Amino acid sequence: MNAVVLCVGRLKESWQRAGVEEYLKRLSRYGKYSVEQVDDAPDSLGARAIEREGEALLKRIRPGDHVVALCVEAPAPDSPGLANSMRRWAALGARTVLVIGGSNGLSAAVLARADETVSFSRLTFPHGLMRVILLEQLYRGERILAGEPYHK
Repeated sequence: MNAVVLCVGRLKESWQRAGVEEYLKRLSRYGKYSVEQVDDAPDSLGARAIEREGEALLKRIRPGDHVVALCVEAPAPDSPGLANSMRRWAALGARTVLVIGGSNGLSAAVLARADETVSFSRLTFPHGLMRVILLEQLYRGERILAGEPYHK
């Protein structure tokens, strides 16, 4: 699969950076995976912060991309269900962009651009940790699709 994890904010913790690097390395045998990030907007902007982050995210999305927004209110698949979605995304032949919002979530404009939404839990995770969780689940999905064993 050709996929980009597009997210808001820089990783501040070394263990998060190490986790992202490790899963990108593991995913490299299955397809082209990358992470792109945009700066988070200052809290001083208030309600305008989420809009500014949304504008920065939308600038990174190409017209032909298939956009999947991570959204707590969306349906939450199990691992085989995510793998099936990944198979479908790969079959589209477009670049898949999985979008993780900042601490304030995603703007209405980003959600409107999304072709679909997915949740990983009803819980709220720090966006740096969510990056690692998403990459791990993509790796797990690739292993499922390849018929390789994965830890249940």
